[in-house]
Amino acid sequence: MRPPSTTIRGAISRGAAGDGAKPKPSPSHREGLCHRARRPLPAMDTFFLSHGSPAICIDERIPAHSFFKSWLPAAVAGAQAPRAVLVVSAHWETDAPAVNVVRGTNDTVHDLPGLPDELYKLRYPAPGAPGLARRTKELLEGAGFGPVSEEHGRGLDHGAWVPLMLMFPEADVPACQLSLQTGRDGAYHYNLGAALAPLRDEGVLVLGSGTATHNLSQLGPLDAPVPQWAADFDAWLRDALLDGRYEDVKRYKEKAPQAEVAHPSPEHIYPLHVALGAAGDEARAELIHHSWTNATFSYSSYRFTKKI
Repeated sequence: MRPPSTTIRGAISRGAAGDGAKPKPSPSHREGLCHRARRPLPAMDTFFLSHGSPAICIDERIPAHSFFKSWLPAAVAGAQAPRAVLVVSAHWETDAPAVNVVRGTNDTVHDLPGLPDELYKLRYPAPGAPGLARRTKELLEGAGFGPVSEEHGRGLDHGAWVPLMLMFPEADVPACQLSLQTGRDGAYHYNLGAALAPLRDEGVLVLGSGTATHNLSQLGPLDAPVPQWAADFDAWLRDALLDGRYEDVKRYKEKAPQAEVAHPSPEHIYPLHVALGAAGDEARAELIHHSWTNATFSYSSYRFTKKI
């Protein structure tokens, strides 16, 4: 694994201990702060990141590799660095909401077969965030999404550790995962995210991790041309988000061109709905990255900022 990015490390350090601030807390201390902010904090934006291929961790030919390593300083500019991260990954599906409750460090779950050996050797020992898990459970159950189960033996799947490894290479930010319910629809996941909105005011980065277009049966070589159906869906999603047509985004299966081809199953787009819902009904969407690999992996990624 490559050395930590000094740019990202510097941004985190400045955010956590700027002029007149206390020194950056240890992971265990930060975990205690995750449950409730002890003082008002600037609201965090929420994000949807297209993680695409797990090889993004090691393959610099993938354009999104450099984006994942460099976007964080701009994302937290003018705000305190996140106290913890709540990741909604495409790779954890349950019938009802569940959170992973980890004391100590998260295990690195290698949940895809057939990957290069180098990927299986990677470890991302981010601290767990049991306080954030409890707070997430409290918010969801208070909004009628309960019961929320606790998974004590589950670590971070590749939908979580792949982006986090590039964003926080020192693995020093506590991380917690929340599952998806793929038997439900986009509106359900949007409302699930809306229930989590208070976390943004408590120093928690809410991160949806999926892929803007995801059809494994249609993958090609790394530099293969993008088929029209993938380009059409990706453009529709971009325009709908930037135009604020969030009701259409919730109903993407009915509204978007080529929706069933772009997402034969919904697990890679529902994290977007959660991140969007957590930002609020009048949030502003911003496209922060756009690139393609393997013909049909769109790495389109978005930032959602609450309207002030």
